[in-house]
Amino acid sequence: MKFITGSNSPEQNSLVGDIRVSGDKSISHRSIMFGSLADGKTEIKGFLEGEDALATLAAFRAMGVNIEGPENGHVIVHGVGMNGLKAPKEALYLGNSGTSMRLLAGLLAGQNFSVTLTGDSSLSSRPMGRVADPLRLMGADIETAEQGRPPITLNGGASLKGIDYDLPMASAQVKSCVLLAGMYAEGETSTTEPAPTRDHTERMLAGMGYSLSRDGACTRLTGGGQLKAATIDIPADISSAAFFMVAASIVPDSDLILRHVGLNPTRTGVIQILELMGANISLSNEHLVGGEPVADIRIQYAPLVGIDIPERLVPLAIDEFPVLFIAAACATGTTVLTGAEELRVKESDRIQAMVDGLVALGIEAKGTTDGAIIKGGCLGAGHEQVDVQSHDDHRIAMAFAVASLRSSSKIVIHECDNVATSFPNFASLARSVGFQLIVEA
Repeated sequence: MKFITGSNSPEQNSLVGDIRVSGDKSISHRSIMFGSLADGKTEIKGFLEGEDALATLAAFRAMGVNIEGPENGHVIVHGVGMNGLKAPKEALYLGNSGTSMRLLAGLLAGQNFSVTLTGDSSLSSRPMGRVADPLRLMGADIETAEQGRPPITLNGGASLKGIDYDLPMASAQVKSCVLLAGMYAEGETSTTEPAPTRDHTERMLAGMGYSLSRDGACTRLTGGGQLKAATIDIPADISSAAFFMVAASIVPDSDLILRHVGLNPTRTGVIQILELMGANISLSNEHLVGGEPVADIRIQYAPLVGIDIPERLVPLAIDEFPVLFIAAACATGTTVLTGAEELRVKESDRIQAMVDGLVALGIEAKGTTDGAIIKGGCLGAGHEQVDVQSHDDHRIAMAFAVASLRSSSKIVIHECDNVATSFPNFASLARSVGFQLIVEA
């Protein structure tokens, strides 16, 4: 599948609308996982019906959990308790979802049955040693392919012991993996992270009755606890909202409202970075839903300027950098990103993929080991059509769809199938607020 975008003109329509983007992917994953392990019936509203979250849902069905739905974001999970999962009949296929694989590795390391976790070609190239190593320290019997890549096989019956683990990188997936294994371990397990990362796991565990403590960068829990069923109202995903935040920021006279967006403080780096660049962003209707802060976000056009992105904000915006590269390309001056080497081991090498696409569009951009240097300019100048490869990475594809709003040339974005992993209605929602976007098989 590919996206074909219209070329921009001086008469480019502004983006105007009042929309709600898809449900938060991170919370959708965890709602299925923890609802399955809880005692009782968990009702979920706003579930993201994208391929990644559906892979998690299918995995728990394969392990004997009765799950009704999803139907228009509504899911009912009949929990089997902490020790009620059953051995699947075959390997669990997790598609493109790194979150599913890394968190499931932790949850399944202490089960009494063996299971193999597999994925598509993209997921099969991603590093899993970062979760296999701490799990082995806890006593897990775990096998990976060469260089710590998937598939992962967890041999059942291992007796886990709690550990104090200092994360070598800022990764919510690794932190969550260790904590979830800790629920099945003897004694106390702690994680200490070098920089703040999203804390949806900690919030939802606490909200469903599992006792844990948090002290700065350190989180602790003791094995043997229980989870209680709950009603979970999933906020709109700030990572999906980010595409529209940047879009409205770069198109003159735009005025967009994004409803019920999750504003977990470990996820708001994209807002802080855009505001440092001069974006006009305001919040209203701020409140808590299931322990997660949410608000309506209004974005009005404002000229952006290049900045040196503070490294402290990088972990708080790690998934939003592809579209932030587009903001940088449309800004006056130069934007410098450092401390973001994690971007090189996502669904694609996101630094290289974005730099290559921007250079094809005539922007002066250079990748570095841990980031990029981007000089704002005129997108698409001198070209009738520019072809961009998204490398089967949903965020790369959507980022260049946003770039088309300021491009003087038509952009054809290839390999867009995986947009369905995180934002299945992106194209239709984008068109509803003014994007010129055609989806072609």
